[in-house]
Amino acid sequence: MIRAVLFDCDGVLADSETLANRIVAEELTALGWPLDAHAAQREFLGLALPDMRPIIEHRVGTLPMGWEAALCTRIEHAMEQGVQPMPGAAIALRAIAAKSLPMAVCSNSTRAELRMKMRVLGFDGYFGPRIFSFQDVSRPKPAPDLYVMAAMACGEAPAHCLVVEDSATGVAAGLAAGCRVVSLVPGLGVPHLAELAELAEFLGEVTPGA
Repeated sequence: MIRAVLFDCDGVLADSETLANRIVAEELTALGWPLDAHAAQREFLGLALPDMRPIIEHRVGTLPMGWEAALCTRIEHAMEQGVQPMPGAAIALRAIAAKSLPMAVCSNSTRAELRMKMRVLGFDGYFGPRIFSFQDVSRPKPAPDLYVMAAMACGEAPAHCLVVEDSATGVAAGLAAGCRVVSLVPGLGVPHLAELAELAEFLGEVTPGA
C-alpha cells in the first residue's frame, strides 16, 4: 500500500531542465566545451553538481575558482524569473493532498535553488519541511540517501512510498531505497506515466480503498 509520495523536482514538478541546461551549455561552451542545451541534458540529466564536476574537468581541465557558485547563482536567478510547473503538477499535488498522503520532494539541485523553485511555483505548502537537496545527505542520487531520508520524514517505510522520477539516476535512487517507482520518461524499467495528472489514477489502482 502506498502511504507517501516522494517527488523529484526538475522535469517532474518544475519545468526547469531546458532553462538550466541552456545555461550550463553556455557556461561550458565559454570554457571550451561546445554544447547546446540538448547535449548538456544528455550529459548531466539527474546529476548533482559534485558529480558533474569530474565530467566537466575531464573535458576542460580544472574549473576556475568560484565557477560552481557562479553557475548556481545564474541558474537560481533565471529560475526565479521564469520557472513554470510541469503539466499536471498542480492537479497531482491537489489530488494527493486530498487523499491526506504525506509528500516530500527530493532533488540533486542545491538547497537554495530547490526551495526557491517550490516557493515560486507555490508548491512549498504541500511539502512543509520535507524539501530535500543533495546538500542534506552524504551521497546524492543515484544513491538511495535522499529517498530514505524523505520516507523517514513522512513517517513511512520506503516500501510504502511511491517515488516519481524522470531520469535513470533518480529511478536508480528510488529503487535502491526500496521504494516503488514510476517515471514520466518511458524505457527506464518502471511503470510509465504519460503525464503527472495520471498519478492520482495510478495511486487509486495501487492503494486499496483510495
